[in-house]
Amino acid sequence: MKRFFCVSVFLIILLCSCAAAEDVELMNRYDLAPSGEAVINDVRFYGDSGVNDLNRVFYEIFVGSFSDGDGDGTGDLRGIINRLDYLNDGDPASGLSLGVEGLWLTPVFRSPSYHKYDVTDFYEIDPVFGTQEDLKELIDACHQRGMLIILDLPINHTGKQNRWFKSFVNAHVMKNTSSPYYDFYTWIEEDAQAPAGRIFVKEPSSKIKYEANFSESMPELNFDDPFVRQSVLEVAQHYIALGVDGFRFDAAKYIYLGDNARSVDFWQWYIGELKKTKPDLYTVAEVWDGEGIISKYQKCTNCFNFTLSQISGMIAETAKAGDVNRFTAYIQKYCDRLKNANDQAMSVLFISNHDMDRAAGYLTVSSGNMKVAANLYLLSPGSPFIYYGEEIGMRGSRGSANTDANRRLAMLWGDGDTVQDPTGTTYDKANQTPYTVQDLYPQADGMYNYYKRLLMIRKANPEIARGEYTVLQLKDTKVGGFLCSWQGQTAAVLHNTTGRTMTVDIAVATDVRFTEISAVIGQGNATLEGTKLTLEGQTCVVLR
Repeated sequence: MKRFFCVSVFLIILLCSCAAAEDVELMNRYDLAPSGEAVINDVRFYGDSGVNDLNRVFYEIFVGSFSDGDGDGTGDLRGIINRLDYLNDGDPASGLSLGVEGLWLTPVFRSPSYHKYDVTDFYEIDPVFGTQEDLKELIDACHQRGMLIILDLPINHTGKQNRWFKSFVNAHVMKNTSSPYYDFYTWIEEDAQAPAGRIFVKEPSSKIKYEANFSESMPELNFDDPFVRQSVLEVAQHYIALGVDGFRFDAAKYIYLGDNARSVDFWQWYIGELKKTKPDLYTVAEVWDGEGIISKYQKCTNCFNFTLSQISGMIAETAKAGDVNRFTAYIQKYCDRLKNANDQAMSVLFISNHDMDRAAGYLTVSSGNMKVAANLYLLSPGSPFIYYGEEIGMRGSRGSANTDANRRLAMLWGDGDTVQDPTGTTYDKANQTPYTVQDLYPQADGMYNYYKRLLMIRKANPEIARGEYTVLQLKDTKVGGFLCSWQGQTAAVLHNTTGRTMTVDIAVATDVRFTEISAVIGQGNATLEGTKLTLEGQTCVVLR
């Protein structure tokens, strides 16, 4: 009995040692750079990895929460400049850096709030973020790395401290109807009934009410006034001259709330005027509504796809062992509809942004669902957007405190960065991911290196971002995918979102014959034997 016990203990120790050895091998699957970051070296590049168009992956930065460059606890432009090597080191094949191809900065203009959507002066960078010179330095540094940079432009409204609003109020107090600011904002008499569905707030020093659908601190501009149109046009032209590549338009349907036709007419005029200065201007609009409304705006600009986002969206639904064929069929119809509306418009997918609960809270990293979701939307055509911190599994939700600050928490660097959570945060840190960027640098299969490798695969197969999309119609299986053809080359992307190994015959869906697995990413592996593809659970493959 004693002998049996000793042998058993020996076997247990041996098995544990083997398991430990496997863990070490996994951790060391990639060489480590001096920074401690894993160097991804197993992605083969096809075609031109330096394609310079607008079909690129963007990264949304909530500026005040990203990285603190001057030690005051608030993220700023200097902090972003300091982190450019993390975002994109300028070499797509280096195996280092996240590899995003564009940045979206939330508003950087002078404002009294932490979020900066209530602008006091569009021509001045908020001092807590830096200066125009800092912005110019960031723009130039991005361009040197092949990145684009777009600014969040909230022109539907301003802050009450804006000189435009002060001049508007003064004109009404003085009853100066000849002032160019008299009709600068939308207003009604104090005893007038507000139009249905719109909110007007009493201005205490005059006998009027001004429109304020978001907050009484955000009065809304009157776009029937030519002076207003010219003023907001000059703001954008100023930043184009500084070097920005485009804009994200906040609250686009609120230009004429309730009248989408007039709002669309405004954006067609506005973007058309800007493209006279910069023909390759990148624009994307926030039209937070159903697809029937969003499609009206896509005639003149890219629009975020809200249908697929959040906990109720099809990305999350499909990532949790859903039917990929339903997802790809939707993307096919969506791309076809886009092409008919505007042949320059792109699909713009995302899981979450600064106004939504973070995806890692409802998809979870430990389940593998977060990685599957990333596969689905980042290996899709067009111009997807990552929300900062998504790549390390950061969590954050509005919660019972009902504050968006909980969705905009400080980036977890783990290297002494002094950036702090924004004002009003109540999120329980016990619910946050335990990992920082520094923790994840060496972890071959951790979230950061997973996202990094995923973006390399997208870049290495340029057909994915910009090729003609053709759904692979597979039946009686949840495995699904699509073909993407560009410049005479065709690749295929297929996903298995389930936890089981699945085999499909690609020949039932296409006459194209594939001979090579160019990339595999996920929880398992893949094999291709003739036209039979076997995909292990929660795994994605690219075929050529």
